[in-house]
Amino acid sequence: MSSALDAAGSSSSSAAAAAAASSLGSSAAAATASSATGQPRVLVPRVLERATAAKITLEQFYENLLAQHRERTERRTKLEADLIDIRSEKRRQLMTKETEFLRLKRCRLGSEDFATLKVIGRGAFGEVRLAQKIDTGHIYAMKVLRKEDMLKKEQVAHVRAERDILAEADNPWVVQLFYSFQDASSLYLVMEFLSGGDMMTMLMRYDTFSEDVTRFYVAESVAAINSIHKLNFIHRDIKPDNLLLDPKGHIKLSDFGLCTGLKKSHQTDYYRNLMNPANTGGAPPKKINFSGYDTKSKAMTWKKNRRALAYSTVGTPDYIAPEVFLQTGYTKSCDWWSLGVIMFEMLIGYPPFCSETAQETYRKIMSWRTSLIFPPEVPISREAQDLITRLCTDADRRIGREDVAEIMAHPFFVGVNWDHIRESPAPIDPGVRSIADTSNFDDFPEAAPEQEEINEKDAVKDLAFLNYTFKRFEGLTLRQKLSSGRP
Repeated sequence: MSSALDAAGSSSSSAAAAAAASSLGSSAAAATASSATGQPRVLVPRVLERATAAKITLEQFYENLLAQHRERTERRTKLEADLIDIRSEKRRQLMTKETEFLRLKRCRLGSEDFATLKVIGRGAFGEVRLAQKIDTGHIYAMKVLRKEDMLKKEQVAHVRAERDILAEADNPWVVQLFYSFQDASSLYLVMEFLSGGDMMTMLMRYDTFSEDVTRFYVAESVAAINSIHKLNFIHRDIKPDNLLLDPKGHIKLSDFGLCTGLKKSHQTDYYRNLMNPANTGGAPPKKINFSGYDTKSKAMTWKKNRRALAYSTVGTPDYIAPEVFLQTGYTKSCDWWSLGVIMFEMLIGYPPFCSETAQETYRKIMSWRTSLIFPPEVPISREAQDLITRLCTDADRRIGREDVAEIMAHPFFVGVNWDHIRESPAPIDPGVRSIADTSNFDDFPEAAPEQEEINEKDAVKDLAFLNYTFKRFEGLTLRQKLSSGRP
């Protein structure tokens, strides 16, 4: 670069010098010209002035050229020195972090290393807490699962699959896992805290979305689901509860307890138990009576009972694809069915197959050709209806079964910038006020910690959870502090 500048400077200086020399030569010739009689003329003052000006111009030009070259050289030398310092400082910082990480890997993490600030979720097998790491002040969402329940309900494979994909996935569309560990009674997953809440809360707050808002969230969901498909995982439990929102309102996938990959250990009998609540060890969900309800009343009733269904042991099967229930084999396209059901709920106000009982929901899903009905009192565009019907269809005809590009190219997504959708502003602001803001989560009563005596059975119990511990290097680089104590 410096050589190019020097060459350019030399070229321009040559031109200027030639012009000055030409002017000086002309002046000298005029000053020394002889008359016709051979007698020298008297020098004209104007000619002397031009000669002097040309001399000064040449001197100043070359002085400036040399000064510019010297300044360029100094700037380049300073930059190279700064780069050496920056590289040395970056290298030193990395070595320090690597040393800290090695020390962290050797340390045994426990629940006593985290201070529970608030319970932000509670389910059939444990709870989710807003927690602060005592030594660093980092804020996390800590999922606590009871081992005894995992074993009794045969959920070991599920929790193992969740831990595996969270440890393997490292992209902006999946909630990030920082640590996983265990003690005698519980399993712990320490993840990033997403203060925007979840899509279920958003739907309960707004009832329905416009098509523009729906387009944004469905497009982000497509990108998120595709990110785990690239890792050869199938989520199998895509629903609004598992679409979390970051502080800016962008989607991240969570809750991979039913996710399956290439490992046979990730397969479970969960869906068979859904159809027989007596085998789950818990009470069936509350019956919802939809008889004689119009679309608006049906949506209000669904909204009223939705949270209870989410927290029940049995859960809700409304978003599960029919081929998953049959257990005769399924592919990643089952996640696209679930997305179609969510899109219907965003636009209409309730899932298309919601019923009084889980068994009736199952029956409607299996007979989707007659039960997938778009209510005329809630009109939607032809493009939106076409996308839903192409997502909620037979697995061998479902859009996206071969390539996600099929979904991205659908007319409903015209105008979506797929490469930069996460950088664009979200249509709904979650209204997050601080890194520990829990206003987008329900309130739960504080439960007293369970005291469990350690006995010989614990050693046998822990065999099912060997190699569960995980620690992510990036956990050392997140410097977040609470600004004002407990929320």
